[in-house]
Amino acid sequence: MRILAACEESQAVTIEMRRLGHEAYSCDIEPCSGGRPEWHLQVDALELLKMQWDMIIAFPPCTYLSNAGARHLWRGGILNEERYRKGLEAKAFFMQFLEADCPRIAVENPVSSKVFDMPIHTQEIQPWQFGHPYTKKTRLWLRGLPPLVPTEIVVPMSPYVPSLTMRKDRSKYGAAKRGEDAKNRSKTFPGIARAMAEQWAGRCVDGSFRDGKAAL
Repeated sequence: MRILAACEESQAVTIEMRRLGHEAYSCDIEPCSGGRPEWHLQVDALELLKMQWDMIIAFPPCTYLSNAGARHLWRGGILNEERYRKGLEAKAFFMQFLEADCPRIAVENPVSSKVFDMPIHTQEIQPWQFGHPYTKKTRLWLRGLPPLVPTEIVVPMSPYVPSLTMRKDRSKYGAAKRGEDAKNRSKTFPGIARAMAEQWAGRCVDGSFRDGKAAL
């Protein structure tokens, strides 16, 4: 299959799809950090939606949509109009992936602020369901794809990204520190990327597996 991993500079999903034998490409306006630039398209992801793909997995930016940034959206109970406008622009960008002309679509984002009235998500997943001992609730919107099934449930030891109150206690920082590595905080966990590849693209046309490699 020809697969587009949109807004994915990390190439986590792209590499897993390539491992299964698919023609997968990551796409982002930034250079990739996954080490396989030959599989990376450094262009506006919306331009690539004009092409025909068998599957699109998109990770649109969530900065202005995420509920984690709600404190910036409301100031003293008053709506921050500029941030609200940017949030609406981010939602419009998100919707172009969800409504793309493609038979299999997955769009990923964290929990969003209610004010943006996002469409109902298909499922919520956590890193601890896929072998990573952290909490970081992530939502998936799926079309033509089944919900992900947990592959390795472990006991979470901390949130992956600490809350503002937790920042005062360095023992509860988690793995990603706010304000220091925003790009790393948004990367797809390897266990989740592997599950996406194996559960959404690892099966042959008849639904079976063939030597662990998907039919092209």
